[in-house]
Amino acid sequence: MKLFYASASPYSAKVRMGAAVAGIKIEAGTTNTANEPTELLAANPLGKIPSLVTDDGNAVFDSRAIMQYFDRAGSQKLYPRNAAKRTDAEVIEALCDGICDSLLLVIYEGRYRPEELAHKPWVDMQWTKAMRGLDHLETRIPRLGKVPTNAHLAIAALTGYLNLRFAGKWERGRPKLKAFSKKFETGFPDLAALRPSA
Repeated sequence: MKLFYASASPYSAKVRMGAAVAGIKIEAGTTNTANEPTELLAANPLGKIPSLVTDDGNAVFDSRAIMQYFDRAGSQKLYPRNAAKRTDAEVIEALCDGICDSLLLVIYEGRYRPEELAHKPWVDMQWTKAMRGLDHLETRIPRLGKVPTNAHLAIAALTGYLNLRFAGKWERGRPKLKAFSKKFETGFPDLAALRPSA
């Protein structure tokens, strides 16, 4: 299987960790989506990462669809078997992805729009959404056991991205998220090495 990914992407980090937990071997290739590589566009007409091409040539995207695929295809389940716990884990994953969506919009506004055209109220709104999401997540972090679930991987990817792009700007008042990030690093060093990086 081939995974198109970017090292700084929290969504890519989540699925790379997911593949490792599920016991699925992937060939991971870093991809610059701005170049619109032909191979990526053949797999995903949106030109987004992460995108997976399976052994039989089928394309799977976005990150949540890839995680569900790994859950079905792997030797280790990523999602809880209990229906209620699975729903909770899926909601946490969606929350983490949504927070990342807002954080990326903040980054893109500064990266791609000239400073004189930046719309501060819109950036502030995205930041407020992200911080509100983190406050919500702070009260709902699932206990970390011997094998991380999709929810744990989503939180690890999110906090890794926060540490990469917003260090010192998100931690105050969120001791549980900070503690989770450190516990994940020490408990799962091989997975932690797949978190977002520059």
